[in-house]
Amino acid sequence: MTTPQSENTEYTVEFVDGPLEGQTDSRVLLHGKHDARISMVAAVDSMESLFWYDEVDSREVQGKLHVRYAFDSSDSDPIESNDAPD
Repeated sequence: MTTPQSENTEYTVEFVDGPLEGQTDSRVLLHGKHDARISMVAAVDSMESLFWYDEVDSREVQGKLHVRYAFDSSDSDPIESNDAPD
């Protein structure tokens, strides 16, 4: 049995651009609210990088909060490739 407090405690994150474009994630609502800004650590060319994303918009999809985030390149680690130029 679920209680009103345990329902709708998660939301879906969609990354609309940047290195995580097209990926989704699940996050937990804090005090019933989603984050306006989130960070993600991801491996780019086998190196861990910190990426910051800012909220674009939010909506409800099938009874669950869905928030889209855009890449903030100015506060994120640079996206560099270790590959040699062609």
